[in-house]
This record gives sequence, structure tokens and C-alpha cells, in this order.
Amino acid sequence: MVTIDPERVLGDLYHLRSIGTYETGVHRPTLSPEDMQARHWLADRLRDLGYEATIDGIANVVGLSPGGGRKLLAGSHLESQNHAGWLDGALGVIYALEAARAVAEAPDMQGTAVDVIAFADEEGHFGSFMGSRSYVGELDDGEIDTAVDATRGTPMRTMLDGAGLSGHGRLEIPAGRHAAFLEAHIEQGDWLETNHLKAGIVTSIVAIWLYKITFEGVQNHAGTTRMAIRKDAGVALTRLAQAIEARFPEIAGPRSVWTTGRITLEPGATSIIPGRAEMHFQLRDAEPETLERLENELVRLVAEANGSGPCDVTLETVSKGTPAVMAAEIQDAFEQAAETHAPGRHTRMPSGASHDAQVMRPHLPTGMLFVPSIGGVSHHWSENTSDEDIVTGARIYASAAATLLKT
Repeated sequence: MVTIDPERVLGDLYHLRSIGTYETGVHRPTLSPEDMQARHWLADRLRDLGYEATIDGIANVVGLSPGGGRKLLAGSHLESQNHAGWLDGALGVIYALEAARAVAEAPDMQGTAVDVIAFADEEGHFGSFMGSRSYVGELDDGEIDTAVDATRGTPMRTMLDGAGLSGHGRLEIPAGRHAAFLEAHIEQGDWLETNHLKAGIVTSIVAIWLYKITFEGVQNHAGTTRMAIRKDAGVALTRLAQAIEARFPEIAGPRSVWTTGRITLEPGATSIIPGRAEMHFQLRDAEPETLERLENELVRLVAEANGSGPCDVTLETVSKGTPAVMAAEIQDAFEQAAETHAPGRHTRMPSGASHDAQVMRPHLPTGMLFVPSIGGVSHHWSENTSDEDIVTGARIYASAAATLLKT
């Protein structure tokens, strides 16, 4: 029902790549001059399409089509991680823009439309999903007031003022306007490429469970304290980490992942036995039962480490998310389109990374499409996807959007 323009898709993506270029990727942190340049560019493209385009008070770019009729909302984000890839986020925005154009150009799609959104700060420079949470009414002014970019050390309010957005109202999702929300993204992993697949239809976005594990020992001199009487918090930490690595593969699900992402030792000096240590530990899976099983084992291992000494070990739950299950009818539409444009080379799969789609899911039927990442690389400037796979993904995405609009 719709036809995309491959040269237009690639041209738009390569233009965005030129804004904040770093190596073969981009450096376009939220509310930086480069980020705002990309947002104004998108707003202009939406106006070219006859849309009402607004950059609101949190820097979301919202493009609303004229007229009535059945509408979808589609998009992703434009900012990048620091010195990172050119497709993370941008691909989903351009797919949404191209789907909007393709639907507008198709004679048999008249009376339908794809609205386009580029959320702000999905990458978390200032907080957690600031843009999408604002759009669904889950972000208050107090959180914006206290938000500070950890790398730049700049308050969000200062950056909003510098971007010319102070005093702009924050838009919220219009009640009853949209039938569904669509997002596309690079996979950020190697499953599709390894299995020679062209598209992944996301079944759910995994939940993330975060913990802090603390080890209390005795700080002492590294040269004079006998090994037999030491209470080394650092050693206790590494023993628990090794126990987790030995046990978890035996009880994990096929896509479970866990990470000890941060370790701190106190006082952290070469010639002092650490008297205190802390590890931040993360679980991810799409199945609540699997997460519960892993958590129960973590509790047991911590209790065992605490009981065996010589350090006191405590476990604190920091946060526990809920998997976001994608709408079945959107999964079906993506699968139907994938079979047309990449027959036999698609799969259904969970997302191991977080996306704005999980914020949108409680408010609209939501679906996600993945395209392959070369080498599974993401959050690094070498991130890439072939032009061929980009175009194939755009065709699948636009076709699925057309199907959903005609439903």
C-alpha cells in the first residue's frame, strides 16, 4: 500500500550523521547545540510535510498531521550517548518520518496519517526517559529542577534556557488521537546478524532489577596485617561475584543477563586493606518468573557469603521494573510486513535494552522493530548497520504502519 524512497531514508540518516560527527559516529548529548540543530532540522522536515511541528519545553519534537482520520504515533530519539553511534535513536526517527511521507503520498491511504515524535533524553543524560515520561504526564517540574547532566555538570534548566526553550509548555499525548505507537531501533546486539536475519519483531522489553551489595570488613595496613586475621572487603566482594558467575548460568533463562556494573573499594588506596566495598548488580530478563528465580538465588548467595565471614554482607534492592509486553496486533503487522520484504529472515525476540516504547506501552498499543547491528556494537562510535538492512527495515516499518492504519 505504501512505497518508501530509499535514497531519501539514507540521505536523511547521513545528514543527521553530519550533525555532531565524531569518528564514524556522533557526539550529540541532550540539549547540546548539535542536539538542538538536529531537532530543528526534523521540525523543518515535518513542516515540509504540512505538519504542525513543535519543540516543546522538554525538547520533544512533536509533528502532528492535519485533518482527522485514523492516526499512528511513531518515533524514537535524536540525542546520542557521549561519543557514540549514529543510528541509535536516529534510525527510529527517520523511519517514522519516512512512514509519514509514504502514507501521505499513497493514494489509497488518504484519510490516515503517521504523527512523528522525537523524544528528549532517552539516553539519560539528565534522568530516566525525561521526554517520553513528560509526554505521558509522568514527569513533574521538580524533577526537571533538580536534574543535572553528570558528565557536563550542567543543570537541565540551564540547558533548556540556553536552547531557547524556557517558558515553553510541555506537550502531552492527545487523548484518543492515536491508534498505536511504533518505534524502530538497531538491535544493539548480534542475534540478528549471527543468525543471518534482517528483522526482529520485539515481543517485550526486559525488566531491569537493580541491587546494591555492601561488604563491611576491617580497614588496616596492607604490609603488617597477617593474612590469617584479615577482613578484606574487596576479597569478599570478588568471591561473591565469582559465586554468582558460577551459579547463575545453571538457573538463568535463555536470554537472561546480569552485570556487576560498578565496584567501589574504601578507601581505595594501594597499601590499605579495604574496610568497605560495594557492588551494584543488575538483572535483566523479560520473564518475571526467571527474575524471581535469579533474585532468590542472589539472596541465598549473599546470605551464604555473610554467614561464612569474615565480612558482613548485606543486600539492598534499588529498583525492580516490569517487562513491557508489545501489542500482539502490532507484532503480527510487523511479521506480515517482514515476510513480504525479507521472507524467512525475521524473528520474534525480546529487547534486552530499554526504550521509550516501554514508557508508551501503558498508554497506547505499542510495537518495536529491530534491524541488525554489525558486530552487535552499540553505544560506541563504531556502531553501524548496512545500507541494505536500513532500507529493508524502512520498508517493513512503513508497510506495517499502513496495515495498522487500514485495520
